[in-house]
Amino acid sequence: MSESPINTRIIAIANQKGGVGKTTTTINLATALCAIGKKTLILDIDPQGNASTGLGIDHAMRHTTTYDVLVRQVSIEKAIVHTAVPGLHIAPAEADLAGAELELANAPRRSHRLKDALQTLRKNSEYQYVLIDCPPSLNVVTVNALTAADALLVPLQCEFFALEGLSQLLRTVDLVRGNLNPQLEIQGLVLTMYDPRNNLSKQVSDDVRAHFGDKVYKTVIPRNVRVSEAPSYGKPALIYDYKCAGSKAYMRLASEVIRREDKVRAL
Repeated sequence: MSESPINTRIIAIANQKGGVGKTTTTINLATALCAIGKKTLILDIDPQGNASTGLGIDHAMRHTTTYDVLVRQVSIEKAIVHTAVPGLHIAPAEADLAGAELELANAPRRSHRLKDALQTLRKNSEYQYVLIDCPPSLNVVTVNALTAADALLVPLQCEFFALEGLSQLLRTVDLVRGNLNPQLEIQGLVLTMYDPRNNLSKQVSDDVRAHFGDKVYKTVIPRNVRVSEAPSYGKPALIYDYKCAGSKAYMRLASEVIRREDKVRAL
């Protein structure tokens, strides 16, 4: 533990559209942040548990999960496990999290469960960053993430339906700001699965940048076979092949995230 408290920043990585690179971005951005020297914790709150699997956390190691934290109000410290990446820890998820919507239906502070769980960790944290890998839906679990987070990072794939559903996510963000978490900000939008040989990728990139301006990161994440292969080996792309184009892109993204967060801290 650090001798003095660290100003932990919590970033939710969310998009209710599936297949946009949320988990891949969570895993590799967290690894890149650790490579830069920023100790990071991932909260896997997707019932599929892909972030946990992608970091080599076997189901036998998931004794306490984010389900226990959200539904049973178990201390989050009990769910945290080490990964093979130096400086990177994770609170894993299991399929039972899929039932959280019903189990929390009439629970007190149902939208604040994750925020409440993170209070102690925020005050006495060794982590500079907490990244929350959200499920591909706008359910009570995702709302918990947005209520707990300082900022939102949105992955958008460079495909025809990239902007489909984004307006719904942004409306949800506005509702969360108005009712649950007025400090929530959009850290940025990151374009994923970019293929420079494909005119559509450039068109989508141009459209998103025209609409959202400097909220879109300069870094784009390319469509990359090595990045796609890495999770099957239980490793981030940066460990699996740190020289590949995808790994280099995530290192650049981490630098951008830190620069934006430093501006926020300076205010």
